[in-house]
Amino acid sequence: MQRPTASCLILALAASVAYSAVILDNGAPILWAQTAAQVSDLPVQNDIVSPDPWNFLHRMSFYRLMIAATDPFMGSMGTGATDSPLWGLTLQFGWILTSGRLADPTGATTCGLQTGDTMCISPQSWWGCVNHFVSVLPFLSAAQQGFFGQGVQVQMQAPEGTEGYCTTYADCATNHADVMAKWDAFYQGLKASTDSPLPDNEKKDAILGLYWDAHMASLHAASACSAKQSQYSPPEVNFASSWLNSAEYLSVTNFQSTFDKSVVFLTPMPGRILQEGDSAPNIPDMTPEENHTLSVFSWMKTMRSLLGGTVLRMWRSTMCSVANREKGREMLEKLLLNMDFDKGTFLSIITGMATGC
Repeated sequence: MQRPTASCLILALAASVAYSAVILDNGAPILWAQTAAQVSDLPVQNDIVSPDPWNFLHRMSFYRLMIAATDPFMGSMGTGATDSPLWGLTLQFGWILTSGRLADPTGATTCGLQTGDTMCISPQSWWGCVNHFVSVLPFLSAAQQGFFGQGVQVQMQAPEGTEGYCTTYADCATNHADVMAKWDAFYQGLKASTDSPLPDNEKKDAILGLYWDAHMASLHAASACSAKQSQYSPPEVNFASSWLNSAEYLSVTNFQSTFDKSVVFLTPMPGRILQEGDSAPNIPDMTPEENHTLSVFSWMKTMRSLLGGTVLRMWRSTMCSVANREKGREMLEKLLLNMDFDKGTFLSIITGMATGC
């Protein structure tokens, strides 16, 4: 695995399109060609795979390796080569980098900045901390379940300043038992699906259910990162909270975050960290699409606060069948991507769907 020949590539890409989110580089995830194509491309010490999860290329390699190892079991997802739900996390991680959210928010170091190591993930970054739970933990589980070969052992490096993060499967299973159990169940379910007599649409729904159970367990465990939010502006903290809240809605629809779908949903995400005074939909240096996305996220969070979680509970209750989950995915797509979609319509449709459960 090679380091980028131009360390400022991402910053240059971001600058070329103002603050629009940068998701792809030549049609692939950011710096994809620089990541590990096989596990042995990662650092190895004493026959133990020893990557540095605070290096962007190593973390992005986790996603490339997990996708490659699980693709043979993803036949029910579709006929395309990019139908795995793991593409959502992969492309999201690239956006977190290009938007500057992996850099040190305290300003105490140059980690992640153009003036420092652009591939550095700051242990002080809330976004980097949350991503740890949806990259390192599923990677360690995949290794434990034999997806990288029998007997492959992994121990993450723990550079100075990264205390409190688990580094081995056993360590993570001790500290985050529920999370690791659900990622294990996802990988075991993938293997079992190849011999399942169920039709592909039911197998797909079941696999996506296991995937989102694990994904959300990781995000819930990432509440351990909350203290790191104190380094960000109130608008950024509110956005981060809304971003987490949106996952609650996506998860219960068993949303299939394919490569193409993920690009569509991530492109209107804010291309920079929010600052004091930023108030959507009137942030002048952001596109109408970015302003719309931020407005929708804020609205969803406000509804949850005002109604005491009633909307989310109702939404969960309506996602009671494969058909309703399909409708739910269509509704979320309209809400997030169609700037003319009436938010009041969203609430009325939820109420109507609840009667069918």
